[in-house]
Amino acid sequence: MQAKILPTRKSAEAALEVLRNYTETATDEDLKQFELSKIHTALNRVYPKEFKPDPKYLTGLPDLQNGPSSLIVGAKTAIHHVGISNFRLPIRYRRKNGSDIEIETSVTGTVSLAAEKKGINMSRIMRSFYAHASYGHSLEVIEKAIDSYKDDIDSFDARIQLSFSFPMQIKSLRSNLVGWQYYDISLELVDFAGLRKKMIHLDYVYSSTCPCSLELSEHARQTRQQLATPHSQRSVARLSLELSGEQLWFEDLVQMARLAVPTETQVMVKREDEQAFAELNAAHPIFVEDAARSFYSVLELDPRVKDFRVVASHQESLHSHDAVSILTKGQTFVQESLDPKLFSTLVLRK
Repeated sequence: MQAKILPTRKSAEAALEVLRNYTETATDEDLKQFELSKIHTALNRVYPKEFKPDPKYLTGLPDLQNGPSSLIVGAKTAIHHVGISNFRLPIRYRRKNGSDIEIETSVTGTVSLAAEKKGINMSRIMRSFYAHASYGHSLEVIEKAIDSYKDDIDSFDARIQLSFSFPMQIKSLRSNLVGWQYYDISLELVDFAGLRKKMIHLDYVYSSTCPCSLELSEHARQTRQQLATPHSQRSVARLSLELSGEQLWFEDLVQMARLAVPTETQVMVKREDEQAFAELNAAHPIFVEDAARSFYSVLELDPRVKDFRVVASHQESLHSHDAVSILTKGQTFVQESLDPKLFSTLVLRK
């Protein structure tokens, strides 16, 4: 009986290479029959720092998002918005006094997606934005970026929103101290059905003293010589405006909010300022309905503002719930259904 010849390592490696080459063209049935699916190429576990892909290699990389419509999962229907949210970078904004300020900005960019398309290359939105972020200011950046990524992604509708905290110095009521107040602002550009709308959103934080509680407190003082204090609370109004095209400075929008409701929360406070703030609140007691209408009365008079919406939340110190109101002008911000988390986003300033 002929002795069995054991293969050497070299001959085994050669045979394995033949099998690997065969599996590249073999059918699934062949692989199953010969159990070749169990053969795996040994993978390199060390990161190849020196590897540089050439154009041919890059061309051969898989790109599933640009694949045929047969790859679509679920209903083959158009998607209204798809993109990326909260990528951050510094952007320059222009102050009313002509100076610039660079602010860390959170960017959300989305596009529409046709029913027959699998998906989008989301990194293109970022690349388009980065290409313009170092030029111009805020809305100029948005307009250039939205043009670029609509072309890059071949989309018919698009939207960009920039969110940031804009710093302004404010003076105390009586001591003349100066501190920095930060205003949460978002700029938004919507390109829909060939039309563009520019919008701005401001969260304005103020104190609201309950008119009813003020009267009840005064009644106790006058009729029973009983010391009583009315309840007041930190409150937030989100003002959302469609711009007419004329420049509306951030500082002007803040001033409009102050004109409507002057009891803005303070930064620097000494005893005389605290007393002044108590007097200011007593001079302007306000229900949440009053607040919404006060903001409305100021916004509707400004020619730089078209449609707008006021969302107010008085985060009660008396009740364990909040008092809220919504008031709109025009159709831009009208919604039949409200986001269940809408009022919870009107958080107290951090």
